[in-house]
Amino acid sequence: MWRPGLYLALVLLAPVLAAAVYVAIASALMFWPANAKPPAEHRVIDAWVLSNGVHTDLVFPLRGHGTDWSQLFKPADFRALPPDADYIAIGWGDREFYLNTPRWADLTVSRALGALAGIHDSVLHVTYLRRAEFETVARRMPLSQRQYDVLVNHVRATLRQGRAVPVTGVHYTDSDAFYEAEGRYNLIDTCNTWTGRGLREAGITVSRWTPFDFTVVRHLQPVTP
Repeated sequence: MWRPGLYLALVLLAPVLAAAVYVAIASALMFWPANAKPPAEHRVIDAWVLSNGVHTDLVFPLRGHGTDWSQLFKPADFRALPPDADYIAIGWGDREFYLNTPRWADLTVSRALGALAGIHDSVLHVTYLRRAEFETVARRMPLSQRQYDVLVNHVRATLRQGRAVPVTGVHYTDSDAFYEAEGRYNLIDTCNTWTGRGLREAGITVSRWTPFDFTVVRHLQPVTP
C-alpha cells in the first residue's frame, strides 16, 4: 500500500533521477565517439571550438579558404567592429534565452524552462574576434578544406531560409550580432548539440550526442603553453 510520504518522496526524486540519467548517458557516449578514426586528410585550416563552460561556439578565420564571413554577416549589422578582427565565432541557441540573458545574473527559471521546452524560435549569435581574445582558452580544431566547407554549409543551413537576417537593436557588445535561425532549442537539441552535429558531419571525432560543452570539446586538442 502506498504511503503519502513515500509517494511525495518519489515525486520529488523523479526530476533528480531523470537529470542524473541524462548526464550519465551524455557522459557515457563520450567514450563511444563518432568518427573515432577519421580518414587522413591534409588539414591546412586553423579553426577552434570556444566554450564559456556552458555554451560552445565554432570559431573560423574571418576570410580565406573560399569563404569571407564578412560578406554573409555584414559589418553594418554590428555596432563597432575592431578593425583588426581576424576570426569569427558562431553559436546557435534559443531566441528568448539568448536575447534576454546577456549575463548569467539575468537568467530566470521561467526563461530556462522555456528554452528546454522548445517553445521559442532560435538565433545564431555571431561575434568578430581577434585571435588573442580566444586562442588560450579555446580548443584547436585543424580542418581540411573539405571539412571546412562542410562546417560552412552547416552554418548557412541554420540561417532562416538561408538568409542572414539580423535581429535589430540587440547586442551584448559592439562586436556581436544575432541572426534569425532555423530549429528550436530543447532538452535534446541544445546549443552544444548544434556544434557537435556540425563536427560529426565534417568527420571530426566527437561524442555521438553533445548536450553539454564538455561533450563537445572532450576529443579536441587542448591548448598547449
